[in-house]
Amino acid sequence: MGTQLSQQEIRVLGCLMEKAMATPEYYPLSLNALTNACNQKSNREPVVAWDEQTVEEAVADLEAKGWVNRSTVGRVPKFEERFTHQHNMVASEAAVLCVLLLRGPQTPGAIRGRTERLHAFDSLEALQETLDRLVEWGHVHRLPRLPGHKEVRFMHLLAGESDAGAAEAVASDVLPAAAGTDRLAQLEARVDALNSELADLKAMFDSFRQQFE
Repeated sequence: MGTQLSQQEIRVLGCLMEKAMATPEYYPLSLNALTNACNQKSNREPVVAWDEQTVEEAVADLEAKGWVNRSTVGRVPKFEERFTHQHNMVASEAAVLCVLLLRGPQTPGAIRGRTERLHAFDSLEALQETLDRLVEWGHVHRLPRLPGHKEVRFMHLLAGESDAGAAEAVASDVLPAAAGTDRLAQLEARVDALNSELADLKAMFDSFRQQFE
């Protein structure tokens, strides 16, 4: 891709995509809700603790690129992503790119587990078709297979080719993994998905409570 995003922009964009699919009734997001989503401890890598100013600066940068829209209707401004609309993405494509933005390089098995609450893939083959399209469009890159692993990993390219090269260099230095790692990754992905659902429920409760404060 021609445009390279900062880590802050990537997290903000990923969070907006996630909440649009996971909790559409509480979307678009206020700055406070978006900051909480960025700092969420589940389904995030790395975990961060940003203040609202950091998030607002990232939002402003994404607005300048035309990938985030600010709504001033209501008491506080709210934000929604426009990236998927501009790139004509369907739900399956948006879900895959979203979890790559939020968690970094992952195997297809892990991606399928983590996209389950956003879009349910019927099979790994269906997921692979979506990954292939994203690779073809230049949004996603296929990394070399790690030593001792059966599955390759995929990463997004919104941070540019340099990040992909760094990820490949790290992969080449990884020691062989124990058997069953891919299965473990899938189980961890399901736990992440459940934790994210709990976080979404908490966010919905907080949003509902704020309406009466």
